[in-house]
Amino acid sequence: MIIDLKKFIATEQPFWRELEQLVVRQEADPYRRMPFREIKRLHYLYHRASADLAKINTYSAELSMRLFLESLVGRAYGVIYGAKAQAVRFAPLKWFWNSFPRTFRRRWQAFALSAAVMLLGSVFGGGAIVVDPHAKAVLMPFEHLQMDPSERVAKEERMTENDRLAGGKSSFSAFLMTHNTRISILVLALGMTFGVGTVLLLFSNGVMLGAVAADYIQAGESTFLVGWLLPHGATEIPAILVAGQAGLLLAAALLGYAPAKPMGERLRETVPDVVTLMGGVTLLLIWAGLVEAFFSQYHEPVIPYGLKIAFGSAVLLLLILFLTLAGKSGPRVSRRRRANRLQRRKDIRDKLLAPAPAQRSER
Repeated sequence: MIIDLKKFIATEQPFWRELEQLVVRQEADPYRRMPFREIKRLHYLYHRASADLAKINTYSAELSMRLFLESLVGRAYGVIYGAKAQAVRFAPLKWFWNSFPRTFRRRWQAFALSAAVMLLGSVFGGGAIVVDPHAKAVLMPFEHLQMDPSERVAKEERMTENDRLAGGKSSFSAFLMTHNTRISILVLALGMTFGVGTVLLLFSNGVMLGAVAADYIQAGESTFLVGWLLPHGATEIPAILVAGQAGLLLAAALLGYAPAKPMGERLRETVPDVVTLMGGVTLLLIWAGLVEAFFSQYHEPVIPYGLKIAFGSAVLLLLILFLTLAGKSGPRVSRRRRANRLQRRKDIRDKLLAPAPAQRSER
């Protein structure tokens, strides 16, 4: 029971301020490791504030103070006990529709750099084929790309549905998924070379893509080229670029884009985004593998090129809309609510913790 409420508040206010400072510091950087002495202090202040809250509940007139202490005790509880509860929760749909696209947009500069490197490689590869057609042997390592484009198109169009991948579509699809995923992981892992390996691999993939495009366009087979690459390339190429985005983020953390922070802290801040991006890459490559095995490998007269191009264009448009718009509405509302809650807490804190006005002395 509190005998003198004013004296009680004056005595406990310093402890409330100290607890709030510890909570705010940890909320601002959830990955910060607290020293053992600070953990003990936080635990003590939390229990003291909880006891104060129980005492203040007996005063029905002190509603604002009770709300302030309830908020402070709740936040302290979240800092002390909330991490374990949050670590086991994973909502796949929420992650896919919110976390992945939001992370992609927040780190868009790395994606733009990844796309620029691959585009530069494509220009180099296409220019090399235009200048020296015999460079195909060096720039295109796959056997089916060494053929004359017109001869390959004629051969592909002569094949019927039963001739192509008969009984092997599932295994071919699985091979494509694992192969492309392996390449994406390599693009990411080479970020540990301070980004040099990531840039070189993105550039080399761009060189091959540009060389193939120039070779088929020169031969007058651009329709076949688009109908062949676009259905699965609409997700496969962006997936490689997102893997490059993750690798460049890792390189930036190693190089020190925030020099004031130690490397360990920079990596702890970056790794969650890298994991999120690579999870999205995996899903995109699974889709690309299925489309390439069961759809892209069929050409006219089995599947018209117009239908394949329309399908690939629709997939690309949906992917762009997803990455640019998904997860925007919900987080904006939550940010507004969070800002309102923080403002209410600040107003109550300022009112309660402000020094009492000096009283005039009576003569």
